Parts: sequence; C-alpha cells; structure tokens
Amino acid sequence: MPAIAILGGQWGDEGKGKVVDYLAQRAHTVARFGGGSNAGHTVINQYGEFRMHLVPSGVFYPHVTCLIGNGVVVDPKVLLEEIDLLRGRGVDTSRLFLSDRAHLVMPYHVLLDGLEEEARGAGALGTTRRGIGPSYVDKAARLGIRAGELLDREPFRKRLAFVLEQKNALLTRVYGREPLSLEGVFNEYCAYGERLRPFIRDTGLLLEAALERGEWVVLEGAQGALLDLDFGTYPYVTSSSPTIGGALTGLGVSSRRLEQVLGVFKAYSTRVGEGPLPTEMEKEMGQRVRERGHEYGATTGRPRRCGWFDGVAARYASRLNGFTGLAITRLDVLDELPALKLCGAYKVGHETLEHFPASLPLLERCQPVYEELPGWQAPLRNIRRFEDLPPRARAYIKKIEEITSCPVVLVSVGPQREETILPRPLF
Repeated sequence: MPAIAILGGQWGDEGKGKVVDYLAQRAHTVARFGGGSNAGHTVINQYGEFRMHLVPSGVFYPHVTCLIGNGVVVDPKVLLEEIDLLRGRGVDTSRLFLSDRAHLVMPYHVLLDGLEEEARGAGALGTTRRGIGPSYVDKAARLGIRAGELLDREPFRKRLAFVLEQKNALLTRVYGREPLSLEGVFNEYCAYGERLRPFIRDTGLLLEAALERGEWVVLEGAQGALLDLDFGTYPYVTSSSPTIGGALTGLGVSSRRLEQVLGVFKAYSTRVGEGPLPTEMEKEMGQRVRERGHEYGATTGRPRRCGWFDGVAARYASRLNGFTGLAITRLDVLDELPALKLCGAYKVGHETLEHFPASLPLLERCQPVYEELPGWQAPLRNIRRFEDLPPRARAYIKKIEEITSCPVVLVSVGPQREETILPRPLF
C-alpha cells in the first residue's frame, strides 16, 4: 500500500487533526513531517479532548506507529509533556518514534523569537514565540542541534559550547540580556536526551519498511499551504514548507510512494495573527462564526479571524499540492446562517484576478468577488450520509468542488470522530 498525505489548504487550523485521527483507523503508520509546537491539532475521542502539538494524531490507535520526522523542529520539553499527558490518560506511546535527524528547539531560540518580535514593533509577524523560526534559521545556517546528538554527551557539549557562545553574544550585545549558562543548558538537555532515548530512531528506515510491507502510511501536515515559506503570504508565513514538497523532504519519502494528496479546508476561512485574509467577514458576522466554531488557537488561545470560503486561494493550494481530493471540515458551523458567500475571483480596480498573487501589496488591495448561496438553516451533526444532507448543504459542497475543480471526499459535521461523511470512497 502507498502513502496518503494530509495537508492544510488554507492558513492552518483546518481540522487536520480530526481528519488524520479518522483516517488512522485504516492506517498502520502516521508520520508528522514539518513545523513544531507552534502547530496545534485538536482531537476528540474516547480518551477525551487533546490538543496535540508534536505527537502525531494517530497515537490514539494501539496498532498505529507514529513518527516525528526529520522536518519537524522539536522542543523536547513540550514533547515529553505531551507523552506524559497521553500516558496519564491511558494512551499507549510505545509505538512513538522521533527522528534522530529532527532539529531541536533550544532555550535561546525561544528567547530570540520573542525579542525579535518585540524589535519589529508594529511590523510584528504574529509568531507563537515558541522558537520555531529561529530553530529553522539555525538549521539552514548549519548551527542546529539534532535529536540524535543528545545521545552522545561529549560531542554534544562541544557543539553546544560553540553555538551558545554566538547566541550569548547576540543576547548580551544586541538585546542587553543575561547570557545563558552552558552548564545549565547542557544538563537540562542531557536529561531530556535520557528520557527520549527509547524514542529516538532513524524514522526514514521505519517508514520505508512500512511501505515495503504494503501498509498504509498517512503523512500528517501542520499549518497550511498559504503559510508556506516560499508560496504563502510572505512575510506572514511559517518557517517551513507545509506543502507536498515539505512532506517528502520532511520524512525522506519518495514521491512515487504517494497515491493520494488530501487537502483539508474549513467550510469557511480563518487565520491567526497578522497577514492578509482577503475574504475576512465584517466584525459582527466574524464574531458570530468565531463563537459558534470556537475559533481560538489551539496553541496560543488567540482569537482567529474569520472569513468566507476563498476559492482563489483554494485553487492555488490545490495546484501547488496536486490535491486528489478535498476534506471539508466544520460544515456544521454554518448551520444557522441564512446566506453564505463563496469567493471565486478578486477585483483590483477594474481588473479581475482568478489567480492568487505573490505580491503582498497587491493581495492587500484585492476585493473578493462573491457568489451568494442560501443557507440550509438545519442541524447537520447527526447526519452520516451525503445524500441525507439538506439540498442547500449539498449545493454548497458542489460549489466548492466547482470552484476548486477537485472532488470532495470527506465532510466533517462535528468534532467527534464519528461525525464524518464520506461522499466518495476514500481508500
């Protein structure tokens, strides 16, 4: 059996955690390929409600092997806290493994993330201040420290001393802060290394073995395509690649192994932090959708900005990733609305744009061109077959398919695992 990639099609927070949790029923391996603890996947199941930041969402199935790939930057403290939480609530973590090539979030990364945001002032990017960006900077600058290095104390100490000398110079001379203690950081991370020793593996070999055995593998993304470092709304982006290219390099898997690339979209749009959101709703409507959908960041608790479904952005994400199907989540959030809007193009002056622009100033001038559809104004959460949805709800889904030129293969009508509809066979 081949791999299926689950990718966010918007600005993150699309509900990928629930989709992965649902698909993991049929999978043998779930592998996270990018991002860090800035991501937050909310999963609700028989164990309760969980907000996962690093552990793949397939961990709740005892038959599933979960891999944290080389493309993820890992704060070991956060990872160990998640493992302890899961174990404390009866979840088996013995099949969880961390790539020895995954880069670590260090204390100076977290400090610098906050200091750099403060230095930007009004131009702040709205990062989670969890050290993710600085970790990826060090990875590219060949100053990063990888998980496997924690298992060999003396070489680790030597590398840490070299890097910390540079970071302390930055902290003290540029930002006027106290330097970090080499002994303190070294001892802290050696302790993390000992606790993580049973989990650290060459996850590329584990993944390849699963594929060779003919098992289904789910590649789990974080954030969304419009936050991609190259193709997102730069500079209001993340520091990694949440697109299909990042899935391959973040796990060391060949594109020939992919059979499906599933794009996850909310039935509307949301965004946390700064940056353009072309279809952003007016304040009253945005607040109504936010409260009904509990649209607050799983990682930071920040309120999400809400907008109508953006078909221009969705087409762009589909083209970038080669989506073979779409998963539409939170359709039930729209149950009470009398009318719905979908954006199929942008207007800039007298010009109509059907393609997502790279220029941030141009994107900020774009005005959405909407098509309005009547709402269904009926509850959806107890419906399990696509044909049983109200005709207006089916029409809304069909319009999304028409705008994106991509079939919808999964519809979520609530947060619970079973509140899921498959309009078409997925496996």
